Amino acid sequence: MKKILLLSDTHSYIDDDILKYVKQANEVWHAGDIGDLSVTDSIKKIKPLRAVFGNIDDNKARVEFPEHNRFMCEDVDVLITHIGGYPGKYNVRIRDIIYEKPPKLFICGHSHILKVMPDKKLNLLHMNPGAVGKHGFQQVRTMLRFTIDGKKIENLEVIEFKK
Repeated sequence: MKKILLLSDTHSYIDDDILKYVKQANEVWHAGDIGDLSVTDSIKKIKPLRAVFGNIDDNKARVEFPEHNRFMCEDVDVLITHIGGYPGKYNVRIRDIIYEKPPKLFICGHSHILKVMPDKKLNLLHMNPGAVGKHGFQQVRTMLRFTIDGKKIENLEVIEFKK
């Protein structure tokens, strides 16, 4: 079983409150718009990190992290990208990849809107953790944590912070 902390849209912001949750996870996944790489460096000092670059990220982030990150976690096929859309409205950048070989778990960021929903047509779970950084229109900063145990995605929790 793996405890996952999922965050996105940090926009160069990280603090001790976020890092407290990093310490409780087995792995941290970042769905892009990292901003300053000191954010991901801080996370990597504590726990393993999987990340993708976002539209605001510079060339340093684009060299260190891919646009799309597909991997297995336990027995779950995971696909992370920054601009991905959601079931029924996938972004053109990722649509063919999703339809050709749907992952079990599809994760994206970008919208700053927390959203977890199934795609019943493709038999996948979509997650967007919202934005945990202070830049943007969101009134509440959010991230997600959950467990993956074999093929099961369980114990989903929303973590909220005041802006």
